[in-house]
Amino acid sequence: MIVRLGLLSVLGSALALAACGEAENAGDRPESARAFPQPDRPVSDLGANQFSTEDKRDSQGEARKVMDMASIAPGMTVADIGAGEGYYTVRLAERVGEDGRVLAQDIDRGALERLGRRVERERLDNVSIKFGAEDDPRLPEDSFDRVFLVHMYHEVAEPYPFLWRLWPSLTEGGKVIVVDIDRPTDRHGIPPALLACEFERVGYRLDRIEHAPELAGYFAQFSRGATRPDPEDIVPCTGDDRAANAEGASPQG
Repeated sequence: MIVRLGLLSVLGSALALAACGEAENAGDRPESARAFPQPDRPVSDLGANQFSTEDKRDSQGEARKVMDMASIAPGMTVADIGAGEGYYTVRLAERVGEDGRVLAQDIDRGALERLGRRVERERLDNVSIKFGAEDDPRLPEDSFDRVFLVHMYHEVAEPYPFLWRLWPSLTEGGKVIVVDIDRPTDRHGIPPALLACEFERVGYRLDRIEHAPELAGYFAQFSRGATRPDPEDIVPCTGDDRAANAEGASPQG
């Protein structure tokens, strides 16, 4: 269970500690990521937290479409990774209801502070906030029916440790939901075949991938596989792997 106590004061302490840790590792891979391979591809710079105006996104039915495709229902526990200004967080909170829970996570301290004020202002009592790391979403084990990665996976600098550490957070039957755009990873997108390859190398199974006009991209859903490899056994995806994987990972219309 996620407990929400003294949200803003706890958040402030967590951010201060995280800033110290970041300074120690400036310019290097985090020590906690060094047992894992680096991705054989570029990584997008961090983009704006406000992907588009919320009214515009709602007018296109974006959040409703994604939540419907992900089968979000009252009482679920959902993690919104890369929550930013909280577009999905607040809509997920309404969908899961008072018996559900939403954990909003990001590595942008300023965005989390603003989201914390929004959560307090809108009295979203079923929402908690957590500061993450580039190689670790820092989610509690066996806790989430759904984990959302919306227009952010291409910005994850350490995808293999990130996905490996996310794996235990799913409940039995839990799903990881990715929304992204089919374009190069240094242009704020990721080709579906590459996405599927990276997830599968870390112990996930691709359930389905679909094109959706409302999303200006595609929707992908992954389940946790039976096992995950040891970090040293993970083989990064290459161009040949992506080509071999392309047909099965093509979005359906």
